[in-house]
Amino acid sequence: MQRARMLLPLPAMLAVLPSLSHAADIDGAALSAWWGLPFAGVLLSIALCPLLAPRFWHHHYGKIAAGWGLLFLLPFAAVFGAHMALAGAVHALLAEYIPFIALIAALYIVAGGICVRGNLHGTPGLNTGILALGTLLASFMGTTGAAMLLIRPLLRANDNRRHVAHVVVFFIFLVANAGGALTPLGDPPLFLGFLQGVDFFWTMRKILPETLFICLALLAIFYVLDRHYYHNKEEARPAHRDPTPDTRGIRIEGKINFVLLLAVVGLVLMSGLWKPGISFDVLGTDVPLQAAVRDVMLVAVAIVSLLVTPHAARSGNEFSWEPILEVGKLFAGIFLTIIPVIAMLKAGTDGAFAVVVRAVSDANGQPVDSMYFWATGLLSSFLDNAPTYLVFFSTAGGDAATLMTRDASTLAAISAGAVFMGANTYIGNAPNLMVKAIAENRGLRMPSFFGYMLWSGSILLPLFLVMTFLFFKV
Repeated sequence: MQRARMLLPLPAMLAVLPSLSHAADIDGAALSAWWGLPFAGVLLSIALCPLLAPRFWHHHYGKIAAGWGLLFLLPFAAVFGAHMALAGAVHALLAEYIPFIALIAALYIVAGGICVRGNLHGTPGLNTGILALGTLLASFMGTTGAAMLLIRPLLRANDNRRHVAHVVVFFIFLVANAGGALTPLGDPPLFLGFLQGVDFFWTMRKILPETLFICLALLAIFYVLDRHYYHNKEEARPAHRDPTPDTRGIRIEGKINFVLLLAVVGLVLMSGLWKPGISFDVLGTDVPLQAAVRDVMLVAVAIVSLLVTPHAARSGNEFSWEPILEVGKLFAGIFLTIIPVIAMLKAGTDGAFAVVVRAVSDANGQPVDSMYFWATGLLSSFLDNAPTYLVFFSTAGGDAATLMTRDASTLAAISAGAVFMGANTYIGNAPNLMVKAIAENRGLRMPSFFGYMLWSGSILLPLFLVMTFLFFKV
């Protein structure tokens, strides 16, 4: 197979280091668990700082993430050498972070240019229909894209009702999480799996029954609950208090962005199907030509969307750069500090996290699917489901070809746990907090962090328990 190799221009002092071409390989067996502290620190900061010091966090979250990143990178360079640290950082940047943020940003920008005008009446049937539509769209335009497209029309349809928080909670369950389980476009963990070599349609083939179960169950529960609230005689506000009276229909502005969404889908498919056999070696990290083309074109699609979308469409959506900037800054810290954690997990029973490997395996060293489902899911709930997926993907062996065939049930458990249980808390998946913020900006009082967990614990956890016995090896 033809392979073109290229070394990107670097300062002269780095160019003379002969070991750089293989420096991205880190021996996880040689690392102690202490190297995982910066990773734990950045994730705990994401979980606790918005609760304990919200104003400080809002103004300094980027600096905090950068601080944790440097707390890993500088000591690592001092102990193992600057070339090893640089190669590891380059690998995290080129192989994981740039593809991840390019896709998320493109979906966010393109979907943010589609504005649904008009207002319908928020009946149980209509609300359930919007949730079902968003759940279906999430796997093909991303949980971020689908959530940003539909959350505002849903809020407008229900702004004359007294009980609306439960509508947003189920919107997070379904549109911002479970609905994105079928393709790498749907949810960040699956896209990271795609980057590791998992086939584009693999999850659609392997976890379709699990996805149908959780989504249909949640839609049914929501309809019954919403119908109960809707028929409460005090549910409707007086007509003069309806901020957005019902209209005869709806109209859509920024329709060109639907074409651009198809372009995003096409680019991701292209990068998985086109195999030119050409890659570029950047400090030991192979960057395939198709991946480089995909990421550059995703940026181009986002720029086109910004140029051709009518200003009224973005202003109607109250489009803001802050959510995607927050995701970009925080995930830069996450992908950097996760380097030693991934290396230690890849070391298996020889690494510092051998206890994690043993916890998800039986006495014979074989994976226990139910343990992978719950371990991936619970960590996804309180950390973030994208890096958590990578952690357990590596724990299960890290080889996509093996995980898609011999260990397909294990990869299915990891995928389902990461996607579905990202809905357990506000911090489990990036769109959760974005949806909450939009609802609160429109004056809706949303459940607190622990109030939301009461909802998820009462509704989601029993369903996950049933799923364990129905679909995963116990």
